[in-house]
Amino acid sequence: MLKRRNLLAIAAGLGLARPALSQGRDFPSRPVTIVVPSTPGGTTDILARLLARALAGPLGKPVIIENVGGAGGGIGSQRAARAEPDGHTLAFGNRGTLLATAALFPTLGFDARRDFAPIGRTADVPCMLGASRRSGFRRLADARAAAAARPGNVTVGFSGTGSATHLATAAMLQAAGMEVNLVPYRGGGPAMNDLAAGTLDLCMELSPTMIGAHRGGTAAALAVGHTARLPQVPDVETFAEAGLPGFDGRVWYALLAPTRTPPETLRRLRDALDGALADAELMSRLAELAVPLPAPAERGADALATLLDGEAPRWTAFIRETGMRAD
Repeated sequence: MLKRRNLLAIAAGLGLARPALSQGRDFPSRPVTIVVPSTPGGTTDILARLLARALAGPLGKPVIIENVGGAGGGIGSQRAARAEPDGHTLAFGNRGTLLATAALFPTLGFDARRDFAPIGRTADVPCMLGASRRSGFRRLADARAAAAARPGNVTVGFSGTGSATHLATAAMLQAAGMEVNLVPYRGGGPAMNDLAAGTLDLCMELSPTMIGAHRGGTAAALAVGHTARLPQVPDVETFAEAGLPGFDGRVWYALLAPTRTPPETLRRLRDALDGALADAELMSRLAELAVPLPAPAERGADALATLLDGEAPRWTAFIRETGMRAD
């Protein structure tokens, strides 16, 4: 009797395992959705749509974008984390939407390391500090001198409380020892409009946005967060060249799945991401936007898990030390 019960239990267990294994082999069975935790049109949305186009080939199914803004990206990230863990709903985000939200919006009950299985890192986007033409700043040293002479009078804009550009702005100001008047905006567009109008002195934005303003003459880019000058704007210094060698102004982006996604499905997604990042059209478009791909050793799921584990406590502590709040 005991042996029979054991055999029945084993058979039942195998029966229960079959749907998950079959699901992994059959994945994807329908279009895949990437939840973008921001409104359409910004850099995050643009990068996600380029990635979606490149992923469709390796996956053999359409990949669509669902924009879910709010709470510094926390609502969209939470939406993806609570989706059915079958690989058909994924999250796209950065240190702001995935990590800062946990410290700034604790009532969401969201934790990227607990709630997601990493697929891979997809892009490293340089932040750029730009100045209005009216300010007269043409180098970072000019802005630092003005802030020292008039503490709290120089205005610095950024997009979204808790966003990656907010974190980069606060870290840059801390490294530079600048006392300024911080001005949050609901998006990069309004901030850049005020920069062009001269009602804002400085603005931290991502390279695809700031390069266009610099080339078009509506802003003067002062420094770029990258290891070397960007070929698209070779006249713009790196932050290290501008006197802030300890400031890393790059913003990483990553693709993740709900944490209970079957291993076979995760392998399929990770292989598809490898194929997408090798896509010639994607690489060409990212190069036009001055968005470097991560080094191969930094792209995989294990490297992303290590990144999240290392950065989560760092940025949580930084938010508390600087008194950053979700206003």
